Amino acid sequence: MSRSSRRLVGYWDRRAPTYDTKTAGVERRYLADSRRWVCGRARGSTLEIAIGTGANLRHYPRKVELTAVDWSPAMLDAARHRADEVGRTVAFHRADAGALPFPTETFDTVVATFSLCCVPDERAALVEALRVLRPDGNLLLADHVVSSTWWFRAAQRTVELASVPLQGEHYTRRPLTTLAELGVDIEESERLTLGAIERVHARRTFAERLPN
Repeated sequence: MSRSSRRLVGYWDRRAPTYDTKTAGVERRYLADSRRWVCGRARGSTLEIAIGTGANLRHYPRKVELTAVDWSPAMLDAARHRADEVGRTVAFHRADAGALPFPTETFDTVVATFSLCCVPDERAALVEALRVLRPDGNLLLADHVVSSTWWFRAAQRTVELASVPLQGEHYTRRPLTTLAELGVDIEESERLTLGAIERVHARRTFAERLPN
């Protein structure tokens, strides 16, 4: 792990104990509905990338067999505690989203919510998600993205001047654009909140070649 990555892991470790309290208002008003939209579509063996404190756990169907990764040990501890609270069995692993420790074509579903904004290399994380996804598997995403509203987009770019160097958080990414470049089939997508939140249901087809 690079020095910059270790610094970011330390940042998220420090945030973990108070993260849910500090983000409760934003979570309730802007994020929770997209979590339900994404997690409700999960089927079979499911991997959640960058699980954080486990905010998605209560939204998965009971029949889903769940595996989760995060690179922050403190975030994983918080997610384990939440899994116990909601009675959910989860196989937790510490791992980088850009280098997943699973064989190719392991999962029926891969989920990432409000996390690709914070990984160092969004494209590498999406390529890894597709690699571990079985043919005809579902890739389910929700994130804050570059807004479709000009004045809000300008504000996002201003915020990034501080958020990217300090905490590695990007506000002007758009995973849907990256997936289109990778040739992935998009089943459904929807933009909300001035176009600054987007949820995506993509599918890895049988004929699709894994991107490099």
